[in-house]
Amino acid sequence: MTAEGLPGTVAPGDPGPPPGLVVVGRYDELPGYTVQRPHGADSWLFTWTLSGRGTLRQGRTETAAGAGDLVVLAPGVPHRYGVQLGCDHWEFWWAHCGARPSWTAWLAPHGRGDGLYAVAPDPTGEDPRSRVEAAFRRMFADARRPGTGIPPGPVPVGDRAAVAVAHGATARELALNALEEVVLLAAGAVHRTRTGAAAGGDPRVRRAQELIEADPGAPHTVRSLAAEVSLSPSRFAHLFTRQQGHSPMRALREARLQHAARLLESTDLSVGRVAAASGFASPFHFNRVFRERYGTPPGAYRAAGSMVGA
Repeated sequence: MTAEGLPGTVAPGDPGPPPGLVVVGRYDELPGYTVQRPHGADSWLFTWTLSGRGTLRQGRTETAAGAGDLVVLAPGVPHRYGVQLGCDHWEFWWAHCGARPSWTAWLAPHGRGDGLYAVAPDPTGEDPRSRVEAAFRRMFADARRPGTGIPPGPVPVGDRAAVAVAHGATARELALNALEEVVLLAAGAVHRTRTGAAAGGDPRVRRAQELIEADPGAPHTVRSLAAEVSLSPSRFAHLFTRQQGHSPMRALREARLQHAARLLESTDLSVGRVAAASGFASPFHFNRVFRERYGTPPGAYRAAGSMVGA
């Protein structure tokens, strides 16, 4: 399928691509562009705006979409979308496909009603736009992947409309993987920001705690964590201890011990490798602090629990 032959205004009653098909495209449309499906689509529609503005309506629910907005329309509900009135264009990525069941949990907090989900970037949180666009570009390339060899290149620069259909099983799964990344990046960034805001406290301390929990085995120090949140080491240590009730290094040690316990439970790595992977330079020190925390040495802890994948 190519951009040619795809009308700007869909014929009445056109249900869009069937749910088993994965279709992805990028459009840059001018005023007057509109798509209307009185019976909705047979598949989910994902749109992510690059520039300009669009308006999307599903049932009785309507939303505007600007740069960085992800808007998702569930199947089976009448919908209409197009360039927002008064705007000179709407450039956006879109994808028609069946949604993976796990995606609904990420989209649910952003439901506006009638099967319309709108995820706007949070200006106070992580900005995932460059990664989202990269994921869509990868989706476009993977959808055109042949059975063997290297997939075609990216979207041609300057094309106002580009469309790709994932025909093979490998192409479909890779394209869906890229779209899943889009959902997780867009919805996940907002989720983390809202969760942190609900928890209260200094966002710089929350950010440092997130860095520790995300990679406890990394060579974190008070100085490196302070630099990540643009604070002096002394100011950072004071804020962290006041908010968390313990020092940054105490939080790091606890995260490393929890990480080590998970590795002992779920892998057959040697105790020495578990220690190294969890950020402990000395196996002897690891043995001692692990025993203090869990009441048993690492080897006995593993023997007492289940070995998954051993």
